[in-house]
Amino acid sequence: MLNNFVMPDLYPAAPEIFLLLMSFLVLFVDLFFGATHRWMAAMLTAITLLGCAALTLVTSDGQTTLTFSNMFVDDLLSDFLKLMTYLAVLMMLVYSRQYLADRGLDKGEFYVLVLYATLGMMVMISAASLLTMYLGLELMSLSLYGLVAIDRDSTRGTEAAMKYFVLGALASGLLLYGMSMIYGATGSLELGGIAQAMYQGHGEKTVLIFGLVFLVAGVAFKLGLVPFHMWIPDVYHGAPTAVTMFVGSAPKLAAFAMALRLLVYGMFGLAGDWQKMLLVMAVLSIGLGNLAAIAQTNIKRMLAYSAISHMGYMVLGLMSGVVGGQVDAFTAVNAYSSALYYSVAYVLMTLGAFGTVLLLSRAGYEAENLEDFKGLNKRSPWFAAMMLIFMFSMAGIPFFIGFFAKFAVLLAAIKAGYTTVAVIAVMFSLIGAFYYLRVVKLMYFDAPADSAPISAGLDLRVLLSLNGLAVAGFGLFPDALMLVCTTTLMRSL
Repeated sequence: MLNNFVMPDLYPAAPEIFLLLMSFLVLFVDLFFGATHRWMAAMLTAITLLGCAALTLVTSDGQTTLTFSNMFVDDLLSDFLKLMTYLAVLMMLVYSRQYLADRGLDKGEFYVLVLYATLGMMVMISAASLLTMYLGLELMSLSLYGLVAIDRDSTRGTEAAMKYFVLGALASGLLLYGMSMIYGATGSLELGGIAQAMYQGHGEKTVLIFGLVFLVAGVAFKLGLVPFHMWIPDVYHGAPTAVTMFVGSAPKLAAFAMALRLLVYGMFGLAGDWQKMLLVMAVLSIGLGNLAAIAQTNIKRMLAYSAISHMGYMVLGLMSGVVGGQVDAFTAVNAYSSALYYSVAYVLMTLGAFGTVLLLSRAGYEAENLEDFKGLNKRSPWFAAMMLIFMFSMAGIPFFIGFFAKFAVLLAAIKAGYTTVAVIAVMFSLIGAFYYLRVVKLMYFDAPADSAPISAGLDLRVLLSLNGLAVAGFGLFPDALMLVCTTTLMRSL
């Protein structure tokens, strides 16, 4: 058997290999120097992410390359999503540096778990097989479970991690069961082989449909779509704010890649079936997310329900690629690129919103209630303006990146014939504007509840300012990012 072994091409997986090796280095450095030089683990983690970005750019040639027996793909889509993932994780580390230090959480295990979760996302993004997809998903999920419970003194965090673990294990079981049914029906684990088997009419249709149902359930859990959303509010609320920022940002990009690879690349032959499932979950997510967020007084829970609604909007683009059972290349690329654009926009807005929460937090004090934003304009007009940008953008108010993201997915839905759904989405968006504008009202029209000075580090202040300006800038000039998303998908589909 050894004589038949073919050495895989390791070049396309260079960023993943580099990250794995560097995670070992972070472990050893923290073991020997962690007690006296805590900054070393953080510095090495940042260097690792920058190195991964450099390797991703170096290994990117715009072509689609398969390796590891066609289980791993390196294409323009994977390169773009990985670069955005590195950026999101790096921003999270800068935002949370002081927060972690104040609470004694800036330990080596935090940074190692972040790197392993990032590695899981990278594997998911480049998965070309059901097996690779599942390995990446479990690596990411297990790391996130540990991160949510990283504060061992927090009962709330431990409870949130247990809920996340139990529900995540259930979702993984559903996904794995669906994958086994798809494999049984098509005889292939490779996404390309599954698509080919369906195109040729192989496999029992009933088995494929049942397998698809379980696959969609697993994808919906990772995206946080109704009715698989139960974990999101509790995990967002219970985890340390820095971990909440991480859970709510970069993994959404990996979940989008998972949905696109599984449903569009692998199960395109059943597009008519999974579109209907996504349609129901999108409408329910937009409705429940916006309505439930109104009742929240904790901003982390509010942003959790907001995340549910935003993923509903993103799915509108994902389900609009096939019109009436007919495939048009232009319509498909336009729909999927709008969903990709929405995912990137959402991550930028989420990082900024949680960055402002971290800005107001200090040692021994968690600024996670809406009342903590009262009078922020009097305490810091500039950062009140940044939070206003993030809230307006999330509400879909012109002219910020969130408005054009919603406009793109709604336009794709209308072109696909889902006009009624688009109207419902717009109506719920108007309802949802209430809880975003409530934060603006507290910042600008209420007296400060806390007169303590904002003592955030220069790095957090600069990054938050750049984050806010980016959300505003991409809103004024949306074509640049949309062109990148469209080109990426055109050369990867």
